[in-house]
Amino acid sequence: MGGSSEDFSVVVLASDLAVDARPFLAHHLSQEQEEEENWHDCSQYLSPDEDFSDLDQLQFLRLQGSDKSSNRVLRIVGKCFPATVVSAERLKRYVFHKICSELPEGPFCIVYMHSTVQKEDNSPGLTILRWIYEELPADFKDRLQTVYFVHPGLRSRLVMATLGRFFLSGGLYWKIKYVSRLQYLWDDIKKGEIEIPDFVKSHDDILEHRPLTDYGIEPDPFHLTGMPSSTFSFGKYEDRWAARDYVS
Repeated sequence: MGGSSEDFSVVVLASDLAVDARPFLAHHLSQEQEEEENWHDCSQYLSPDEDFSDLDQLQFLRLQGSDKSSNRVLRIVGKCFPATVVSAERLKRYVFHKICSELPEGPFCIVYMHSTVQKEDNSPGLTILRWIYEELPADFKDRLQTVYFVHPGLRSRLVMATLGRFFLSGGLYWKIKYVSRLQYLWDDIKKGEIEIPDFVKSHDDILEHRPLTDYGIEPDPFHLTGMPSSTFSFGKYEDRWAARDYVS
């Protein structure tokens, strides 16, 4: 064209030789849509036939009320958790079961009551707690707004301040709010929204009359302000479940 000496050619393909990409695109889009709908689904970690009625009766993990920001409250009572007889794997499945069945959507917060917790009996350990949190789908991590840590004690604060950033992911570490007295909890949660066990109230009264215990100055003979152990506890005594009367 235009006096150019360069040669060119045109290749014409029959229409029946062309490949229609629409089925492949539709399949790809359907996969993306399915992933988008189910990416927060944690049913893959659960067994539909598993019975958690024994753990439900302990009531250490319950959904109760809302805070003043309209976040649902997941109440955890540390003393009611029998760490010596419940394996870490079963605890994870139970946590996932509660969240998936009772908190399928919307923001939520956690109120963890550390009052009179004994690390030998009631604490699964920081390592296990971190493992459970990291296993949660990203959607649930984003929906968790605040963790109210009631009655943390001096050692709890020190361990969390020094080791918390290593054991806990940054997103969880900065969501923890320490509550040394129940009266400060009512700044964020309306009084009466959640049930406070009597022993938690009694412990709060003791700390109110012995304020130096919070700072490690006054002796703590009952070890009421201890920190959960950071070691693993995989329920070595699971066979003793029936022998220990944890269920009222």
